Amino acid sequence: MHGVGSNEKDLFSISDRLPDDFLVVSARAPHKIDNGSYAWYQVNFSTAIPTINYEQTKKSKSIILQFISQLKNEQQFDEKRIYLCGFSQGAIMSYIVGLTRPDIVHGIAIMSGRLLDEIKPSIYPDDMLKRLKVFISHGTNDSILNIQFARDSLSYLKMLGINPTYKEYPEDHVINSEMLNDLIGWLISN
Repeated sequence: MHGVGSNEKDLFSISDRLPDDFLVVSARAPHKIDNGSYAWYQVNFSTAIPTINYEQTKKSKSIILQFISQLKNEQQFDEKRIYLCGFSQGAIMSYIVGLTRPDIVHGIAIMSGRLLDEIKPSIYPDDMLKRLKVFISHGTNDSILNIQFARDSLSYLKMLGINPTYKEYPEDHVINSEMLNDLIGWLISN
């Protein structure tokens, strides 16, 4: 899932690097910003911690769940191997769906995202959550979402009994080739 200001075409470049047995599907966020530019929810970066429109996150979560359900009805694939991968705001949405509905996804890949405090009360409360596969990557020089968001998320997930694959890179708010290679390796091995 793409970040703020992008669209469903943004992350398709990784599909060429995955084995042929992977079905890669990309969704467009519902809130139009400009031509070809979308968001999963409105966000304000004028404060130290970005503030969000939480109602829009809930609606976007519902849209993603409907999208997955529709895919299950229209495509043939292993439903036990669904991964949500996202960058920035798409990563935040991957956390929201994966941690609150681990019954429908096998794993989540978080690239330069953060775990919203607002969803913590809704996190799935049983052993199914502990089986969720999680990949976290983040740039140590990220000027949009500070690296501390990733480190705090890692600590919180470990407290829940999840042991994520965690990678830091000397980068800003981008996906570089090393991050992409690590993500693809993780997807293939899980």
